[in-house]
Amino acid sequence: QVQLVESGGGLVQAGGSLRLSCAASGMRFSINTLHWYRQALGKQREWVASISNSGTTNYADSVKGRFTISRDDNAKNTVYLRMNSLKPEDTAVYYCNFATAWGQGTQVTVSS
Repeated sequence: QVQLVESGGGLVQAGGSLRLSCAASGMRFSINTLHWYRQALGKQREWVASISNSGTTNYADSVKGRFTISRDDNAKNTVYLRMNSLKPEDTAVYYCNFATAWGQGTQVTVSS
């Protein structure tokens, strides 16, 4: 059974940075593409970024140039989302995703 556990969220001022982590288990981590999504209060969940098994990355236009997705395929089996130059509109619950599996989410709040 796939399990995804996010961490690293918090409260930060606009312009600040955070790094989110997603620890994965129950899957062949190194061969799969993983994704980050986010959902702001009252809005639909939206895709943020993806990283393939070869390290190819893709980003939503809204975060391109500010967010960086990366992965550790060794013992940690973890995918990261480094978020710089945060804006109040980045406030949301951030979720890690693989296929139909989702983590519980981690709250990111950016104050103006």
